[in-house]
Amino acid sequence: EAARGGGLLDQAGSGAGLGWFLVTAGVFSVASLVPLLQGQSVESKSSGFWSADAELWNGRFAMLGLVALAATEFITGAPFVNI
Repeated sequence: EAARGGGLLDQAGSGAGLGWFLVTAGVFSVASLVPLLQGQSVESKSSGFWSADAELWNGRFAMLGLVALAATEFITGAPFVNI
């Protein structure tokens, strides 16, 4: 937003923004499936403060934050960072 002046939805809706989103989503999806395909479970790697349950909640809150950011931009019609 600060570099280009457009909001989250404007950048994601542009031709290059949509392409970058799809590539990034694909890379992260494959990267998250590799350990599962190698037979590792999430529970075997979790311990202490960084447990699998904590990561699940962190991910949920991150998605809520992203949805709130997009909703704020949609409702106000202005970028979240307006420089």
